[in-house]
Amino acid sequence: MKQAYKRWVCGLLAACAVLLAACAAVVYFVDPCLYYRIPEDWDPVLFSERYQAAGLAKNVPADTVLMGTSLAANYRRSEIAETFGTTAVRITIPDGYLSEFDKTMDVLFRSQDPQRVIFGLDANILVRDESGLTSAMPDYLYNGNPFDDVKYLINKDTLYYSAYVLMANRWDEADTLDEGFTWDGDVWWNHATALANYTRPEIVQETVAADAYLRHASDNLDVVEGWITAHPETEFDIFFPPYSILFWDKTARLGETEAVFAALDLACERLLQYDNVRLYNFLMDPDIVLDLDNYCDYVHHSGAVCTQVLAKMAAGECRMTEENYRDTLAQWRDFVVDYDYEKYWNESFWIVWNAQKAQQS
Repeated sequence: MKQAYKRWVCGLLAACAVLLAACAAVVYFVDPCLYYRIPEDWDPVLFSERYQAAGLAKNVPADTVLMGTSLAANYRRSEIAETFGTTAVRITIPDGYLSEFDKTMDVLFRSQDPQRVIFGLDANILVRDESGLTSAMPDYLYNGNPFDDVKYLINKDTLYYSAYVLMANRWDEADTLDEGFTWDGDVWWNHATALANYTRPEIVQETVAADAYLRHASDNLDVVEGWITAHPETEFDIFFPPYSILFWDKTARLGETEAVFAALDLACERLLQYDNVRLYNFLMDPDIVLDLDNYCDYVHHSGAVCTQVLAKMAAGECRMTEENYRDTLAQWRDFVVDYDYEKYWNESFWIVWNAQKAQQS
């Protein structure tokens, strides 16, 4: 009786070991998170930025790397490469925290030595703390410990996505590195959409103190400066993405204008001290931010704007320097404080707007 029981237990354990080994083999072979390689025999399926950013950083050779939040998602790899004349990759972490970007940068520089890193430093992520951070980005894909790869190899979710990758290729529904994670194709980029998706806040009675965000901004800049000082041979092109003018309406109504400008001033002061940094201020580019037809809400802009930003960056436009940043911030502050936001809720304004657009087309 005992011998039969032992044989049964041993058989069960052996069966479990075989199943686990088979799971690990399938995940390793398909590698849905691109953790070990970019597939050569099929196209990747890009399903989760936080699970696949490490693989993109490790395994896509690139002299130019563009990284940012969802505002960076519609930059095409091919356009980045063409603009700067290099190999390129775009890596996005939607609503990313600086600690998440730090993990990705760590993987990037452990794996390769890019000549240029373009980083979108959103005004919103600059001024916030890490209290909203979740565990959505798994450490075992980003750390340098090979022994916890077992969490990736023996994982029901990655096994599921392994099957999904193979089926998506069979159904001709896989992605390319150029278009993967982009989301601008089915969006109506129009002032009507931008306004409809903008929830205008009530005006607050008390304004936020000018120094309210400086501690959070300083902590976040510590992270960015860590990249810059650790990799002095890499050029860091850091830019403030072009939120629409509605962002400044929201900022004003929440009483945050002075606090946001103080944080931006701190960012300019600290980042411009480095020789390997170029800082670009598209957040204050009237050609882009005043045209609500570029937007689908108060911050997210179209792929066409991404093309403009790359061209302007390559041409050195909207560049902040030690000599001009104070005047630039002061002039834009005066502009947004005195701006007539109410016109966007005035029907007569849109009649004139549409007539002008018709003449331009």
